[in-house]
Amino acid sequence: MAFTTAVPEVVLRSGNARPMPAIGMGTAKFPLVPETAMDAVLAAVELGYRHFDTASMYRTEPPLGDALAEAVRRGLVASREEVFVTTKLWCTQCHPHLVLPSLRESLQNLQMEYVDLYLIHWPVCLKPGPRVFPAKREDAVPFDFEGVWREMEECHRLGLAKAIGVSNFTTWHLDKILAAATIPPAVNQVELNPVWQQRKLRAYCAEKGIHVAAYSPLGGQNWSGEGNAVLESEVLAEIAKARGKSVAQVALRWIYEQGLTPIVKSFSKERLKQNLEIFDWELTDDDLIKISQIPQKKTVTAADVIFSPEGEFTSVKLSDIEVVEE
Repeated sequence: MAFTTAVPEVVLRSGNARPMPAIGMGTAKFPLVPETAMDAVLAAVELGYRHFDTASMYRTEPPLGDALAEAVRRGLVASREEVFVTTKLWCTQCHPHLVLPSLRESLQNLQMEYVDLYLIHWPVCLKPGPRVFPAKREDAVPFDFEGVWREMEECHRLGLAKAIGVSNFTTWHLDKILAAATIPPAVNQVELNPVWQQRKLRAYCAEKGIHVAAYSPLGGQNWSGEGNAVLESEVLAEIAKARGKSVAQVALRWIYEQGLTPIVKSFSKERLKQNLEIFDWELTDDDLIKISQIPQKKTVTAADVIFSPEGEFTSVKLSDIEVVEE
């Protein structure tokens, strides 16, 4: 008998969407070993995870699909309907005529008839072509927010995506989407943790009814090589010691108490288990005050993550694609 933890759920503003489990397993891992990814997903299902996050750029759609199909065969879940799956539209596909074909390709990779949530991965549009990483700066072109979102809505209407949303969008980018939307974004997935709390964006999304999901909830996307400001936080360490918890559990609990959904990237079964152990205790008011006073530092920027440092942006302004906002 597998050990499982009951995970609370969040109701999304989308009529067709099943509730989103309040913690998700991220599958971005480089370099990717498909067998390792599949084993990790199966371990997560056994522990009680029902929310899995992937993207066409991660190239983990096939092993995720294989793992969830195997989970059904083993009886770990009764059917595909018991899991919540998110995937994302990559920047080279952010052209109206490529949105639906890209989702159909993802569904084929996942061996599924629909995804629970389909996100625009970045507010960045690249010239159509192979998914090359990092991208050339001169390949960035203006983003047709209205046209792309119209096709995202078509994915929803066709039942191929039960809910649609965005990722790495600032309030400025969301204004562009909402001005064109007949179906507003259900979710905005962004870098968010105790050292990058995104107060302005969270307030905006709360006002607009957009649920916020948090990637790098443990500061994991350490692109600069300067250490991990979350796991090395003295404030979080002090709280963790007092609560008898790990620093990671304190960070995840704080995100959960803000009404947000952490997407945690770990392929270790023990850490996957620990990450679920955040629902039966609470932070104190004093803890929350201390966390609110942590100096803020963003890790992920569009220029650093997507693009090579060489070359120039010739068709867009960097300010139009940047995702730093506070």
